[in-house]
Amino acid sequence: MVAVAEVMAELAALEDPKARAVNEKHGDDHGVNLGKLRAVAKRLKTQQELARGLWATGDTAARLLAILVSRPKAFSRDELDAMLREARAPKVHDWLVNYVVKKNPHAEELRLAWTADPDPVVASGGWALTTDRVAKQPEGLDLDKLLDVVEAEMKDAPDRLQWAMNHCLAQIGIDHPAHRARAIDIGERLEVLKDYPTPPNCTSPYAPIWINEMVRRQATP
Repeated sequence: MVAVAEVMAELAALEDPKARAVNEKHGDDHGVNLGKLRAVAKRLKTQQELARGLWATGDTAARLLAILVSRPKAFSRDELDAMLREARAPKVHDWLVNYVVKKNPHAEELRLAWTADPDPVVASGGWALTTDRVAKQPEGLDLDKLLDVVEAEMKDAPDRLQWAMNHCLAQIGIDHPAHRARAIDIGERLEVLKDYPTPPNCTSPYAPIWINEMVRRQATP
């Protein structure tokens, strides 16, 4: 197995001040180009113990690499819970949920626990998993109840939790026609992310615009 120290030295050599400046604007404290990071992961392939060692360093680039070389199904429920609570950099949090937790057999148990967690960053992970279920496996979800919670709590939620709840709101509106009008109405009344700066040719994260645009694309042959 490749030694953690050897990989850390390689990551240090890839440090780019310009990349760090860009990443730090998004709250990610690392300076490694993600394309180069993925190339390192491709070369290393899956190495679960290396992944655990890299994660333990606490370094953001190392943790991103750890996620890429890990075996998602090999983590225990308690390991993933602890990892998410440690994952304060947005990119680490996002990759951990999307690349690891979603593929782990404990995903549903963690979704339920995290969504109800008082820590808004942890709760945002639960909402991200809920959004995935809304899109891929909605059976058993109470969509009306989810909309009730969004309607009551999203407006005043901290940024990352608000973003995750808004994504869930949009996903319900996009994928479930019976709930679309209510989802759009909630978005219009709460006005969350209505003024979010959106680059040209990108879809606004404001739920009414997002829902209508994605539905339009689905309807276009």
